[in-house]
Amino acid sequence: MADLERLKSLRPENVLKKIGNSSPVLLVNSRPVFQALCDEKIIIMACNIRIKHVIPGIMKAADELDAIVAFELAKSEGDVDGGYTGQTPEIFVNTILEYAQALNYRLPFIIHGDHITVKDTSEKAIESARLLIAAEMKAGYSSYAIDASHNEDQDNIRITIELAKPIMDAGLGLEAEVGEIKLIKEGGALTTVDEALTFIQGLKDMDVHPVLLATNNGSKHGNYAPGEEVYIDLKRTGEIYEAIKGFGVSIAQHGITGTPLHMVGRFAEYGIRKGNVGTLWQNIAYKGLPPALLQSMKDWAEKESKDIKFANKVFKSEIDSIPESARKRIEDMAYHEAREFIKAFRGEGSARRLLEKIS
Repeated sequence: MADLERLKSLRPENVLKKIGNSSPVLLVNSRPVFQALCDEKIIIMACNIRIKHVIPGIMKAADELDAIVAFELAKSEGDVDGGYTGQTPEIFVNTILEYAQALNYRLPFIIHGDHITVKDTSEKAIESARLLIAAEMKAGYSSYAIDASHNEDQDNIRITIELAKPIMDAGLGLEAEVGEIKLIKEGGALTTVDEALTFIQGLKDMDVHPVLLATNNGSKHGNYAPGEEVYIDLKRTGEIYEAIKGFGVSIAQHGITGTPLHMVGRFAEYGIRKGNVGTLWQNIAYKGLPPALLQSMKDWAEKESKDIKFANKVFKSEIDSIPESARKRIEDMAYHEAREFIKAFRGEGSARRLLEKIS
């Protein structure tokens, strides 16, 4: 890709110190990216990388389609203790950068702290999130999502403001959330336009300016059961976007695994500019793992009465060292799925479009 020098200007300062000015790697700050693309009907695919072997397939697809992508971990997946994937912020950043450098990957990409969750108003919960943000900033994350949506509206605003200060001071990208992402049948409620406006205005009044807002529009995290209806209220999503875009805020869509591509293809029309695809990559990795290893993980999960995802950390060394044939199998499946999603997200050519916008 031409004009790399202009794209290098989007690197956050802490990343420059980490990888050096001569490196071809273009880990970029998400703030100017989403600001530039706010009015463009383009969605950046954000991939939760619970098992690293999907990374080269995603990068290969993005490279071929000239697409910006984000790599992310939620607090539960990659906390300071490694979460349930065994990846601390430092391990995660180093993993992404090592792949980018090994593959000579020269497109801009983002490393995002997904769902830095605060489930209650206790100082313990807030401090846990604060420590994670500090660790992610030190490691070189270039984007952050503070999620205090489990709390009452005013507490959500207060906690988000408190935690966002170092992110704002560094000028990095911020995603916030109003309306806990939870199915209606499980007690969730769709985020209203008034809730979103009140939330964004409350942040703005304290000089906190997110570039993305996640809402509850009917999606769910994880896998859909066979035959389970996929419901996403795009009309409400579009109404919220129209109400908040004057603040420079677009929509982040969570819970996309299992959503039909024909529906995904409509997302960009409703102000969605970041699309989180998480469980899909784990499903691909499990499908490609050596059968004996996968069976050991299933046996452990059954014995511990836990979801198999919690086996990722326990078996991380075995997963990381699988044979080359298994790695290639996972890479190829990830490549195929990444191409399909990038196209559905209208992300093809997004790197070139970003360059045009910042010129």
